[in-house]
Amino acid sequence: MAPVLTSPLVSTQWLADHLGADELVVLDASVHAEGTGLETTWRTAEVTYEQQGHVPGARYADLVTAFSTPDADVPFTRPGAERFEAAARELGVTNTSTVVVYDDSVGEWSARLWWIFRSFGFDSVAVLDGGFTKWRDEGRPVRIGALRTPSKRAAAVPPPEVFLAGEERPLWADRDRVVRAVTGEQPASLVFAAPDAALGDEHPPIVPGSTPISVDSIVDPTTNAYLRGADLAEAFAAVIDSEEIVTYCGVGSAACVDALALTVLGHERVRVYDGSLADWWRREPEPVAS
Repeated sequence: MAPVLTSPLVSTQWLADHLGADELVVLDASVHAEGTGLETTWRTAEVTYEQQGHVPGARYADLVTAFSTPDADVPFTRPGAERFEAAARELGVTNTSTVVVYDDSVGEWSARLWWIFRSFGFDSVAVLDGGFTKWRDEGRPVRIGALRTPSKRAAAVPPPEVFLAGEERPLWADRDRVVRAVTGEQPASLVFAAPDAALGDEHPPIVPGSTPISVDSIVDPTTNAYLRGADLAEAFAAVIDSEEIVTYCGVGSAACVDALALTVLGHERVRVYDGSLADWWRREPEPVAS
């Protein structure tokens, strides 16, 4: 039987206690970025996963290509149902699996993959609180080497089994939804999740009317673990009473950290602007009613 989740976050101790359990799938969703703002480029972290280590038994989940739509107009556009199903099956995920996702940064990529799974109706998924940083720094076991090489693939990854996505949930916002929030036609609190440093010194304006709540204000800088309780609630005090909240960042990754935190706080109407500023900046902004 797969381990049972009771929260969108699991602790490193929880994962250590359940590592190797039947139907537990652990995924490393790390992505590495270079540059800032409009000059940012992204690459998979699979080489780092292989050469610098990963949680034992974890498989590498490629958010750059497999769990995105690479030929879309903006980076990291979410995949369609068929592409998502194929990517999940390739990693041994079935509809009865429990999935735990982590990354080697502040959790933006694991939160992004967590949000994608949930958007397709899969709820047995959680993020490792503190990610690989906390796991490694606590002295927990780390495995070096590739689990998925062509010669060892059959032994490393089970044959693809049936995995079907559910009906897509309304967890995403598009540009038109954001414009309606800006103009007041359909109110929502807009939360900007990216740290200022991620945009560089010169960039077009962010979405008007946004409340900045960056990931580094809700994640402990030492452990990469989420704030909890009153501290987390205080970080979102300006927006938590809003009927609907739309989070965004540069490409829709850090936005998922805020979305996860809001989910932990019990907010039930959170959307992530897929494409985020990469989408917003590629067209002239709509006029805003005064």
